[in-house]
Amino acid sequence: MGLRTLSDLGNLAGKRVIVRCDLNVPLKDGVITDDGRIRASIPTLNALVEQGARVVVVSHLGRPDGAPDPAYSLRPVASRLEELIGRPVGFSSETVGAEANRAVSELQNGSLLVLENLRFNAAETAKDDSVRGAFAQQLASLCDALVSDGFGVVHRKQASVFDLASLVPSAAGLLIESELKVLEKLTESPERPYTVVLGGSKVSDKLGVIDHLLPRVDRILVGGGMVFTFLAALGYKVGSSLLEVDQIPTVQRYMEEAAKKGVELVLPTDIVVAAKFAADADHVIAATDALEDTPFGASGLGLDIGPESSQAFAKIIESSATVFWNGPAGVFEFPAFAGGTHAIAEALTKVNGLSVVGGGDSAAAVRVLGFHDDQFGHISTGGGASLEFLEGKKLPGLEVLGW
Repeated sequence: MGLRTLSDLGNLAGKRVIVRCDLNVPLKDGVITDDGRIRASIPTLNALVEQGARVVVVSHLGRPDGAPDPAYSLRPVASRLEELIGRPVGFSSETVGAEANRAVSELQNGSLLVLENLRFNAAETAKDDSVRGAFAQQLASLCDALVSDGFGVVHRKQASVFDLASLVPSAAGLLIESELKVLEKLTESPERPYTVVLGGSKVSDKLGVIDHLLPRVDRILVGGGMVFTFLAALGYKVGSSLLEVDQIPTVQRYMEEAAKKGVELVLPTDIVVAAKFAADADHVIAATDALEDTPFGASGLGLDIGPESSQAFAKIIESSATVFWNGPAGVFEFPAFAGGTHAIAEALTKVNGLSVVGGGDSAAAVRVLGFHDDQFGHISTGGGASLEFLEGKKLPGLEVLGW
């Protein structure tokens, strides 16, 4: 059986449809700093509204520890959705309960309502199946069907993602469909040369991806904090840079496997080393085999790949036919250490083929650095889900939809 999609739900006019979106957007002082995930949800919401469905949007936001917390309210998200979609969007201060029931009962055909943060109820993420199931039953009482469109959470066995889909007619939305089409291209029939760019803080977060993709790619470029474990595996001193000592043997094994398989594993040749972790920190450029030979000695921190490496990475990316990128090359939030990430993003815009930004911090980085979504082949809304898909893992939120 294949993935169930909107057409499998038939005519939804007049039906109450819960849409499980991923509206987990970054907030600063109550202001949304990146509305990419809200924008990504709009095609599915519009498709349902145009059918005359009564649309109930649910999502999580942040980690409120299973209790109401005003800092994680979806109210500003509902307001931004209303601006972007160009039609009224109601808001309920409850996810389930009398107020939520009333708000849903008052919906008209073709109208939209956002319920409060799912994670204000601890049962949403409970490990106990019966606890999650009871919460899913409450959600099921609010709808006639579920459209699952939060790709960023399909790797989680949560009440609104997994359990609810088993209780009511359910299908994937347009966003999940589009995400899967792109990810399947990356795993089944990528055009070559195929390059994967990996960054971010921890190498342990990427081991599964490296393991699964080594036989499938031509080149892997490594940056970000994870690179220092690779450099340590080569015997280099890395000062006070981020290092996962316990992963050094695994990284050594992957480097050996890459060499055997003819996969080009590219590490930076220079690093931006800082005196401390701060936006205004003194910093210098150092060769990767001389990171402690700086004025900061063993206390120096590598916070970005250097300009020579940035140029080399960009050249490789631009010569590729398929590129998947997950994880920034440095601390892009600090302008002095954003050069490597900017160079990678810019190179992806020049790829004559498929360029995929793999969600999470990478998606945030391209927007913070001034790039636009339409400059890339695809920007994923789910960093963790994308990585687990590329690791070859089964994703509960997709399996329950027939995938």
